[in-house]
Amino acid sequence: MSRPAPEPVQVVKQRRDAALAALVDGVPYIGFLGVRFERLGDELTAILPFDDKLIGNPALPAIHGGVTASFLEVTAIIELSWAMIWADMESGKLDPLTLDREHLPRLPKTIDFTVDYLRSGLPRDAYARARVNRFGRRYASVHVEAWQDNRTRMFAQATGHFLMPAREGTE
Repeated sequence: MSRPAPEPVQVVKQRRDAALAALVDGVPYIGFLGVRFERLGDELTAILPFDDKLIGNPALPAIHGGVTASFLEVTAIIELSWAMIWADMESGKLDPLTLDREHLPRLPKTIDFTVDYLRSGLPRDAYARARVNRFGRRYASVHVEAWQDNRTRMFAQATGHFLMPAREGTE
């Protein structure tokens, strides 16, 4: 029995990029903040491009703490959602070309989210990555780190716990 020919790399990349775009576009607040995500394989990096509307203290100037917390929380939720749909997408259970605002999987709900502000967010682009510590059927724990110019010099970090949405066939 012969195996089917593997998909061209560009087709796989387009499918993954379409799924990520649908996921991010499904949350209007992400668009309001201007956050975008870069994908390398299954790893995501969130990018918060600098904009004057993000400044909370013009005397410093510093990015508003609420913007920082939102950036970290959005990064955690998209990372969890991406982890949730990745396996379904790669196995063929989920067709990313059918994903739109009406057909997105439900997002995880925040149980609690604790932010550590380590230094002021300067008036420049910010980056964040989330690491899933625990991913269960009903509960997930995530750690997020944000930096600006130097990955080892974080300006904020957070830990969050999330209620995971029920998935088809699990309840």
